Amino acid sequence: MIVVDIEATGLDHRNHSLLSIGAIDFENPGRQFYGECRAWEGAHLDPEALAVNGFTETECLNPSKDSLEELMVRFHHWMTQSNDRILAGHNISFDRDFLNSSLQRAKINFAFPYRTIDLHTLAYTTCRTKGIPIPERNGHPALSSDAVMRLLGLPEEPKPHIALMGAKIAAEAFSRLMYGKNLLPEFAEYPMQLLTQK
Repeated sequence: MIVVDIEATGLDHRNHSLLSIGAIDFENPGRQFYGECRAWEGAHLDPEALAVNGFTETECLNPSKDSLEELMVRFHHWMTQSNDRILAGHNISFDRDFLNSSLQRAKINFAFPYRTIDLHTLAYTTCRTKGIPIPERNGHPALSSDAVMRLLGLPEEPKPHIALMGAKIAAEAFSRLMYGKNLLPEFAEYPMQLLTQK
């Protein structure tokens, strides 16, 4: 599977632009992808989204950066080298929709399928089957990406968010939840916390 994280100028793939892609080939985690692009012309720039990902308006519009089309060509080429191309991540439908919209804008005849692997669902299921209390907020499960990392004994994603780090930490979480083992050397020092709780 391809564990992916994107950063964008906002939350709506129809009105906002993708800005960066980070991806890990889960079966071969040494294969990693990171790329940035400028926002497509006319895309809305949401200040709240930019505060999360750290991009400035000037960086979003920088003409020296790759165009969205150029980035998508590079990502598509990288992605086709993976044997298993199902997308995985935390709240992965958000990333999938931005990637598919961007592939369409780049006129690349490929779209990721509707079915994906969602880290939130896997973490929720693991907590339920192991009898581990699920954090709640306002009476609902509160398994944000940071909450999942805390349950696994991993550090929260640094801020501002960087797509490649988001993909790396999600891939590490998938490995711990699915196989009970460390995936990436940068997380080897963190114990497998959730998997040892009763």
